[in-house]
Amino acid sequence: MQRGKFITLEGGEGVGKSTNLQFVTEWLREKGIAFVQTREPGGTPLAEELRELLLSRREEAVDPTAELLMVFAARAQHLAQVIKPALERGDWVICDRFTDATYAYQGGGRQLDRALIAQLEETVQGDLRPDRVLLLDLDPQVGLERAASTGAADRFESEQLAFFQRVRAAYRERAEAAPERYAVVDASRPLEQVQQQLQSELEKLLR
Repeated sequence: MQRGKFITLEGGEGVGKSTNLQFVTEWLREKGIAFVQTREPGGTPLAEELRELLLSRREEAVDPTAELLMVFAARAQHLAQVIKPALERGDWVICDRFTDATYAYQGGGRQLDRALIAQLEETVQGDLRPDRVLLLDLDPQVGLERAASTGAADRFESEQLAFFQRVRAAYRERAEAAPERYAVVDASRPLEQVQQQLQSELEKLLR
């Protein structure tokens, strides 16, 4: 049986991931492709509990390394219980954020050592990487203004603009380093144009 395709949707706050994730899943349904839709952190009961710990605002300062280890603990469970089994049975997986988000948020935003992230990535994932990363790119100031209209901010959304500028820079750096795996989508354009590009990228995976 042919292994399924692994697609991730990435981007900072307010880039339109929820809307465009729905577009991608509708495209997969129209094509008759069996798929699993999931997210990170999360995707399993244990990983969702860790997500809640990671996102909840609290008085206690969260050590960046502790945060990083929780992210990878959730990812290990997610891979074992959801992502790997789906790919092995031939289903496609569409995931709202994955390890690129770790390089962006913990590596770029928190300024943790990228080598440490790479070491954990190798330990948890082995050679598994997404087949295509759809990176929705947007000026963080615009993204934060969009996100502010959606409700109360979580622990990450409460960070300062400079944090999100580092997140965006880290995302773009990774995309530039491996253009064969990344599609950078200008999320400031009209939604129809954004989704036309997403569809074009998805169709490449069928060839």
